Amino acid sequence: MRRLTAVVMALTVVALGCSGEDDSGSAGGALSSSRRDGTASTSSTTVAPPAPRSTVVIAHRGASAYAPEHTFASYDLALEQGADYIEQDLQMTADGQLVVLHDPILDRTARGPADACTGPVASKTLAQLSACDVGSWFNEAHPDRADPAFAQLRIPTLREVLERYAGRARFYIETKSPEAQPGMEQALLDVLDEVGPPADGTSAAGERSVIIQSFSAESLRLVHSLRPELPLVLLLVTSGEPLDPAILDGVGDYAVGVGPSSGNVDEALVDAAHSQCLDVHPYTVDDPAEMTRLIAAGVDGLFTNAPDVLRPLVAALPGGRDACG
Repeated sequence: MRRLTAVVMALTVVALGCSGEDDSGSAGGALSSSRRDGTASTSSTTVAPPAPRSTVVIAHRGASAYAPEHTFASYDLALEQGADYIEQDLQMTADGQLVVLHDPILDRTARGPADACTGPVASKTLAQLSACDVGSWFNEAHPDRADPAFAQLRIPTLREVLERYAGRARFYIETKSPEAQPGMEQALLDVLDEVGPPADGTSAAGERSVIIQSFSAESLRLVHSLRPELPLVLLLVTSGEPLDPAILDGVGDYAVGVGPSSGNVDEALVDAAHSQCLDVHPYTVDDPAEMTRLIAAGVDGLFTNAPDVLRPLVAALPGGRDACG
């Protein structure tokens, strides 16, 4: 009877509202009227508040404050520093391969033969890009953090990143300028199908093992149409002012969250997003005071170049709120 009561109560909660997922691996607030062990609450009139959620630590291009962005060195360090997710920006080569690089133009971070390592990524084959060094620029820009080993770093493919970190990292992947790179979404899904993580974006433990983000709602809608189970996040093009919550309308039709610039986030926006069952993952925050403000506002995750700064704050400060709690 207790088991039947728990099931009925859980179904009632789902019928009345939407369910949230805890990115730290715990169940969200959808079953708040039953205990986490599956038994019914002892009170028929009091609903226990959902357990606090930890703010998710998302390593922006890896631990890119300390190592060259989007390299194995940066990702390795991010995981050592306690990141929950490592981020990948996608570019597509002339021969249809997905590589992990932020800029569509190679010149800022690539060094090597001019015919292979300058100009648009889309004009180069994967073989050409293999000649490019994407670590020396960091040594030039940050001599206090320079490491001779960085000069040996190469542009990784998405496949290489997923294979290297399988089972020990969660992935936050951005379709970068997909309108200019047709076919990127299908290529991404093909790689996920072939090497993982699970196609629905959820691990056996119930965690979101992969999240897809984009500034392009059209790109996300296409991914949603092809893989409706994948968790998607819409990045918001924002100014320096708090956002009008109306910007969130309709996002929940295809996405589980939004990614605004950190300066546009206040508690009112977080409340509005949570009322629509949307997580809020602001970008990109390295200042401890700003991290503290945003955690207090109830954000569900934060992008940072310095996971080692954010991780202890997340551990020390009260947890966030369930998106539908």
